[in-house]
Amino acid sequence: MLRNALDGLTVLDLTQIGAGPTCTMMLADMGARVIKVEARGGEIGRTLGPGWIGEDAALFQGFNRNKLGVSIDLKADEGKAVLRTLMAQADVFIESMRPGVMHRLGLGYEDVRENLPDLVYCSISAYGQTGPYAQRAGVDGVLQADSGLMGLIGIEGCEPCKVQAPVVDVTTGYIAAMAVMAKLIQRGRDGAGGHLDVSLMNSAMALQQSSLSNYFADGVLPIRVGSAAPYSAPNQAFPTKDGWIMIAAYSPQRWATFCELIGRQDIACDDRFATSPLRVEHREEMVAVVSEALRQHNTQHWLDLFEPADILCSRVSTYDDLVRHPQVLASGMLTSVEHPVHGTLRMPGFPVNSEQSNAARHEPAPRCGQHTRLVLRDAGYSDAQIDALQASGAVLCA
Repeated sequence: MLRNALDGLTVLDLTQIGAGPTCTMMLADMGARVIKVEARGGEIGRTLGPGWIGEDAALFQGFNRNKLGVSIDLKADEGKAVLRTLMAQADVFIESMRPGVMHRLGLGYEDVRENLPDLVYCSISAYGQTGPYAQRAGVDGVLQADSGLMGLIGIEGCEPCKVQAPVVDVTTGYIAAMAVMAKLIQRGRDGAGGHLDVSLMNSAMALQQSSLSNYFADGVLPIRVGSAAPYSAPNQAFPTKDGWIMIAAYSPQRWATFCELIGRQDIACDDRFATSPLRVEHREEMVAVVSEALRQHNTQHWLDLFEPADILCSRVSTYDDLVRHPQVLASGMLTSVEHPVHGTLRMPGFPVNSEQSNAARHEPAPRCGQHTRLVLRDAGYSDAQIDALQASGAVLCA
């Protein structure tokens, strides 16, 4: 089971909001001991509501399960010394500060590599550690815009749209987790750690593999076509009597069957719609005909008709639909944590072998500084030393 795949691995997590916490949550879900380091006031992700669970944003709970929480003041020399001690005992260190900040703290990769040659040091930033934009800050929406992703979304002539879920953040987190594990495998062979430079910009470009490949092939800028795929048709959402249905019936056999099922056999042999490229070219006319037919019945009527005929389709679900979806319920992807104050909190779980991976207990996101004393004891500090650090303000023990 993947829940204990990384047992024995210690990860020090100095990240915030979405990308870094996604990476470290994935590692924690697979059994790594993840120590989340926050400032005394907590990371900014705790404040990003609405969507609140007590005083913390639901977003924070969703990105930080299965972690130990430590609060350290890195502006204090004693706080920096504590972090150095924890780094020396970690296998992986992951940070998402703006490039240069860790070096100014004396904790950048070049500052620690000589003394910690086997440390896997992962830096997550908006634009990467080098280049003319390295010092620019950026968040998911900004990178959706700057990477061209926002230019793909919505309808031509209307205002730009973004994916409301932070897809660039989450994708960056997955890529960072994959890179960390690859580096650990390499370390197992040669004993050396190293520096990983992971950026939201590069991850956002990787998300657009197909669209950018098309652009490089013909130099044609993509147009925004709403729910439609620019490379095939019909492959988009259509209105029904009571909602919307997504149809992907662009292969020759499926197109012919689809036309028959909606009672429009005539368009199957229409010269404008004879092939998928022609239907893309004449998309507006095709959409008008198909929409008129589909509006005659409810979504469920069409699902019952299309699915047995192997027409690829789905209702356009709301979250209310999703949490009752029979496949979602059967897959084990929805999980929960038991919060000591707020009770049962539901959330998406680990996405691989979900039924097994999410069967074991998940721990809720930590309170700020909740495990400071526990972690520092494990690192060799005495209670008297921890009390002195707490009194000086270098750490916070919740």
